[in-house]
Amino acid sequence: MKNRISLRRLTWVIALCAIALILSACGEDDETTTATEADSASTEAEPGASTAEVDGVFEIEGDRGLYARCTGTGSPTVVMEGGDGDTSDSYAFAEAEVAEVTRTCVYDRANLGQSDPAPGPRGLEDLVGDLEALLASAEIPGPYVLVGTSGGGFITAGYAVKNPDQVAAMVFVDTGAPFENPPKEIVEEADPRSPTNIEKRDFLQVEKDAWAARERIGDIPVRVITVDFSQADIAASPFPGEQQLMRMNVERQQGWLVLSPSAEQIIAKTGHAVEEDDPQLVIDTILAVVEAAR
Repeated sequence: MKNRISLRRLTWVIALCAIALILSACGEDDETTTATEADSASTEAEPGASTAEVDGVFEIEGDRGLYARCTGTGSPTVVMEGGDGDTSDSYAFAEAEVAEVTRTCVYDRANLGQSDPAPGPRGLEDLVGDLEALLASAEIPGPYVLVGTSGGGFITAGYAVKNPDQVAAMVFVDTGAPFENPPKEIVEEADPRSPTNIEKRDFLQVEKDAWAARERIGDIPVRVITVDFSQADIAASPFPGEQQLMRMNVERQQGWLVLSPSAEQIIAKTGHAVEEDDPQLVIDTILAVVEAAR
């Protein structure tokens, strides 16, 4: 049985008691506190930043729960959304390095990893709703820097449009514009009833809905990492329609720039899995927008 964590966790009670004891001890011997110690204490965590442990399955709807893990301290909080079918482990390449700078959170969507199953078809509203509920249940404070890899970018975009006041910055990692007129092979594979669609997500409709909902969410740092596909990669696709979209990938992804007047596109000379081919580019981009958001 998974260890579920309720909204009002016992750890908060323990933390409050610990704070009370510390304050009491400090009051007994204020004169021994040095300036260096005071400066150190003041920089341990920024206002509004959470230091509570987050590592478990959090109830979001009845008996259903989602797994989340947060490490590091500081604000804004970086929330990383994996690509299609990817668990929280897909960000292992960046999690530790980003957590050295600020609070960093990853999670498993429904039907993936340590999270509970959910029936399909799963639409954009379901996916965004799960993320909203998880952030509340796990008491993960904003503002958020949302990082979305590939299909995960549609979910972060949907969340940002719905909750613009909670978003401090965004990073898209080769989240392409929707597939126009996809061949039947892709339609069948993306169908939420397909046995290979483990997320039970209506992939093609989610893409269309997130793309259609684009609008300015504020003057915030937004970075759109876009792959400029090589001729070899383009030729490797068996579908002429997909080949054409790959040729236009840089131009089409400029559609995400509408989210902010400060949005910028970063061109990657890699394959679609930028995080695998050039992980440092993704890490550096995340850290840059965190600094800019501050």
